[in-house]
Amino acid sequence: MTSDLFTWELARVAGLTALAVLSMSLLTGVALRTGVLDWVGSNRVLRSLHEYTTVLWVPLGALHVGALLLDQTARIRWVDLVVPFLVPYGGLAVGLGTLTMQVLVLVTVAALFRRRMDSQAWQWLHRLSYLAYGLLFAHVLLGGSDAGDPVVAGLVWATAGGLAVLAAARLIWGRLPA
Repeated sequence: MTSDLFTWELARVAGLTALAVLSMSLLTGVALRTGVLDWVGSNRVLRSLHEYTTVLWVPLGALHVGALLLDQTARIRWVDLVVPFLVPYGGLAVGLGTLTMQVLVLVTVAALFRRRMDSQAWQWLHRLSYLAYGLLFAHVLLGGSDAGDPVVAGLVWATAGGLAVLAAARLIWGRLPA
């Protein structure tokens, strides 16, 4: 296996794993506030899974980005991590990935300071997770060869569908108290 093939495969695996982890994080986060999945386990179990997956995306996302920086085919540069849509290879998809990463970093850093923040400010920053998932959804669908894979497409669409169902349940039955 060549080094280019290795970095490309590593980027794909890390990116897809980060997608799965972020999907679990969002689904458990919404489920905590709707009570729809109370039958799955206690809120403590869902909260633990939510918090664990929220932290787990960081090394997976860093591995994904790091592998892409080393990959000679993608030609992602350091500036592309800051300024979206500059890269010539897959500019729209990579730019959406850059925006996704930036929003997720903002939400993650805000989570570290949650106890020192006004609760309304935290809630609005935390809700940016939905924007990040929307950007990630588009990044995955536009970004590569894996979007056509039935397992990847199933994960992406099932998560989007699950979020829609949980959001509808929350609208219909209301929000659980904190």
